[in-house]
Amino acid sequence: MIDRRIKFRHIQCFVEICREQSFKQAAEKLFLTQPAISKTLKELEEILSASLLIRSRGGVALTPQGEVFLHFAEMSLAALQQGLSGVDQVGSQGRTLLSVGALPSVAARLMPAVAQAFHELAPNTDLRILDGPHGFLVDRLRLGELDLVIGRLGRPETMQGITFTQLYEERVEFVVRAGHPLLQVPDVQRIGDWQVIYPSQGSAIRPLVERFLIAHGVGEIPNRLETVSGAFGRVYTRQTDAVWIISAGVVANEVADGYLVALPFDTDITRGPVGLMQRPEETPSPQAQVFRLAVDAGLNRLGLAG
Repeated sequence: MIDRRIKFRHIQCFVEICREQSFKQAAEKLFLTQPAISKTLKELEEILSASLLIRSRGGVALTPQGEVFLHFAEMSLAALQQGLSGVDQVGSQGRTLLSVGALPSVAARLMPAVAQAFHELAPNTDLRILDGPHGFLVDRLRLGELDLVIGRLGRPETMQGITFTQLYEERVEFVVRAGHPLLQVPDVQRIGDWQVIYPSQGSAIRPLVERFLIAHGVGEIPNRLETVSGAFGRVYTRQTDAVWIISAGVVANEVADGYLVALPFDTDITRGPVGLMQRPEETPSPQAQVFRLAVDAGLNRLGLAG
């Protein structure tokens, strides 16, 4: 864990002393006095409990610990400068557009927090969000109609030519309306006694659901309605006795509010990675890089960060 006592001024002073090979010249470049820059270096060495530099008449020399720390300190400054440049580009290009695809579970759970954070970080960029099933969004990504997609990792054949960076894991849940008869004696074997809202063919979660049902000895479900529409499922499940099989993120808000209830089935077998997808041949635009920062902020806000 990074020691919170280390400040930007510590890194900046240390790197500048190494570059100039002189406390005096480093102080002049940073518009500081020599005593001030010496004090800053001493603070850094005390925090690290290590000597970083040796002063001599010929200038300064790095200790072994100093050589290691300089390597990462320079990387940190370079990354910060890249970030500042990215922010400057985002702000100087006038209004720009970033198009992002979000699978239903992401659109309902994560994207509201991400959109809010992105608006604060890049107020001059319009965010266009398109939701839909996995295959549809990935195809739009390949065609260049979307800049990024966030959703579950698909089957290998659907991920050809797409890079995937995992953000968190999510499982499938079986949800019903409050007061549903199945809540009295929860039994996965009985779900076929009611209509089941089942994931569509080609959806990312369908193979996981089928594996779960096979593992629990559930045979063919005679009365099922296939869809991954969150808008339809939320309304239909609350108005009927249907059992909805869906990713937890799609119904997280409704379950938290008590409108829907997750049946107490152990569905860990359906857990799978949710991540960021993009075209591998492209260097992320400044807007896309800022969006990733917004994603991290959204994950932290929802407690989903790993």
